[in-house]
Amino acid sequence: MPHLLLIQCPDERGLIYKITAVLYAHGLNIERNDEFVERDGNVFFMRTALTGEVAAAALLAELRAALPPAADIRLTDNRRKNLVLLVTKEHHCLSELLVRHAFGELNANILAVAGNHEVLGELTRRFNLPFHYLPHEGRSREAHEAEVLALLASYAPDYVVLAKYMRILSPEFVAPWVNRIINIHHSFLPAFVGASPYAQAYERGVKLIGATAHFVNEQLDQGPIIAQNVIPINHTQRARDLAQAGRDVEKITLARALKLVLDEQVFVHRNKTIIFD
Repeated sequence: MPHLLLIQCPDERGLIYKITAVLYAHGLNIERNDEFVERDGNVFFMRTALTGEVAAAALLAELRAALPPAADIRLTDNRRKNLVLLVTKEHHCLSELLVRHAFGELNANILAVAGNHEVLGELTRRFNLPFHYLPHEGRSREAHEAEVLALLASYAPDYVVLAKYMRILSPEFVAPWVNRIINIHHSFLPAFVGASPYAQAYERGVKLIGATAHFVNEQLDQGPIIAQNVIPINHTQRARDLAQAGRDVEKITLARALKLVLDEQVFVHRNKTIIFD
């Protein structure tokens, strides 16, 4: 598997030359290179797939000497990431990820699934994965979140995936997991908030429904967007048909977002993403 070099730094003349000169001096071969300059802020992004024997410490030291002091440089072998999934009652996103995981289609190890309802426990255990039931009823949000955080700490995953986890997370919960919690939610044009979004969409005669996968931050559904998709619908479809179509697009969009993140194709800059696809 190729090594991946990930660089984010202030832009200046000659960066690609400086980087590739160091790589050449180390006898490394570039299999693929992607770069982009974000003009708003003048930030340079580069993702490079390398082959060859890598002397990581020496390579990184030379790159840091060649690049601006503020450069963020990572060298990775793109190992399989560890995930914990949080769920409530809806199975579609969980099912999609469990099947892909079972057939080796995710660059990840699903360590466990946790839910605030028991509904999806049997499904999870069919895939020989542990399910943790952490009920929230009759408990304060602080107490419940503390229990969930303790569970996450015991597994120490790289990422937490909200596979239709229908709980609003507090800023205190999110803080230790900046850009490491991935969420999926419906995304209509126009958008409908509150209860029964598919019924609202049906009443308005919406012609497109979709989904958005994003990193979670302290503001509800306002984190950096990773992937989005829409599908057409028409007047013959009832609210239940829209809900099914919504579930279909949600599970595919979440899986797509996870693939991008797990394969180190996503850079976060401010509240947006730079994606080398």
